[in-house]
Amino acid sequence: MTQINVRVDGVSNTDDVEPRTLLVHYLREQLGKVGTVVGCDTSNCGACTVHLDGAAVKSCTVLAVQADGGEVTTIEGIAQEGVLHPVQKAFHEMHGLQCGYCTPGMIMASIDLLKENPNPSETEVREGIEGNLCRCTGYQNIVRAVQQAAGEMAGSAPAAETTGAQS
Repeated sequence: MTQINVRVDGVSNTDDVEPRTLLVHYLREQLGKVGTVVGCDTSNCGACTVHLDGAAVKSCTVLAVQADGGEVTTIEGIAQEGVLHPVQKAFHEMHGLQCGYCTPGMIMASIDLLKENPNPSETEVREGIEGNLCRCTGYQNIVRAVQQAAGEMAGSAPAAETTGAQS
């Protein structure tokens, strides 16, 4: 066993973990952060995306010991004082989800995208989330949600581009 110290969603944790424990399993099984889902365990789907030291990572590709000394933010940690993060709110309002399985990872990847590109075009949103798979939505409303969130985060009215598709 190896002892790690990691701050998750603003709370410091010191735990013993097997050196081979994946971050996703540590978050879910030891900390109860079940909003971070296991989709494929092979890094193909992105459902397990979290932020590690401010960058989006697929937590099935990171060992818990690699997060030692780091800061992890999960889907459960992005709402502030009961108020949804603008990306969460936009996914809800723009119907950017169906079954919801990919949604935590998609939201975390979208937040990372908007941090790097606060006003992405439709193409840039699609490229920015391409490591996250959704098998239900067809992505159109996800793209609209990210662009609406971008507008809200910039303090302007939602200005999501559309390609003529209806929701």
